[in-house]
Amino acid sequence: MIRIGSRLIGAGTRREASAMNAQVEPLSATEVEERLAELPGWSVEGEQLRRHYLFHGHFPAAAMVLHIAQIQEELGHHADLTLGYNRIDIAVNTHSIGGRITHLDFGLARRIEEIAPGHGVR
Repeated sequence: MIRIGSRLIGAGTRREASAMNAQVEPLSATEVEERLAELPGWSVEGEQLRRHYLFHGHFPAAAMVLHIAQIQEELGHHADLTLGYNRIDIAVNTHSIGGRITHLDFGLARRIEEIAPGHGVR
């Protein structure tokens, strides 16, 4: 288990996420395009939703990675995050159904978009 702020995060969340992901269906290409239109800055590359964020230094980028980690645990759904000096690269799809894009991916992307301005995204 790890602690982020006052929140203790552990394996129980992962078990719940596995059960939830087992019931998820992939979105059609049309559904993906419609939802993508609601998320400026996000794109589809292969079978992944992707987004790149730039920051004014390393610490704001690292802080956003930690904030995203907390959201991922709350949702029970996780993206691949790459942290650079002043950059975060995000790639998300639903691994439990063969790496396809689902409503879970768009839900996570929306939550990330909500917090980005508070971390000084350029």
